[in-house]
Amino acid sequence: MTADRIELVEADLTRHDHQQAVVELTMAYALDPMGNGGPLPDETLGRLIAGLREHPTTLIFLAYRDGQPVGIATCFVGFSTFAARRLINIHDLAVVPAQRGAGVGRLLLDAVCRKARQLDCCKVTLEVQENNRRARSVYEAAGFHQAHYEAAAGGALFYSKVL
Repeated sequence: MTADRIELVEADLTRHDHQQAVVELTMAYALDPMGNGGPLPDETLGRLIAGLREHPTTLIFLAYRDGQPVGIATCFVGFSTFAARRLINIHDLAVVPAQRGAGVGRLLLDAVCRKARQLDCCKVTLEVQENNRRARSVYEAAGFHQAHYEAAAGGALFYSKVL
């Protein structure tokens, strides 16, 4: 399997087929041990599309193979105070297990980076599970690396507080 038969689209969340693909791919990613490790509650899934549509900086790319959704990059446009420019954060990047290793993830990353250049962003950010070696190798091959802003400060870490 190669990436040459992959169609990438920027999702239009007014389209039912794109909404369905976003929910389907987000559910599949949630089940992955490197995602949520289990299903999302029905209540969350019920709010997902409306919440994404209401959020003013939502940007989603979908990957299709033979008309079937196989990958997603759910992103949000943010702002860097140190560069005084926009940035894109890849919140979720997922490829269905049967399509992994076929270049879908790299195509999604490339699409996000192209969009970031179009928007004159200073960078694209993402987080990855420390032990997700497969994803880390894809990200690193695409030019991503652990953020270091000042050598003496060490590498950046991503923290979270559940509310």
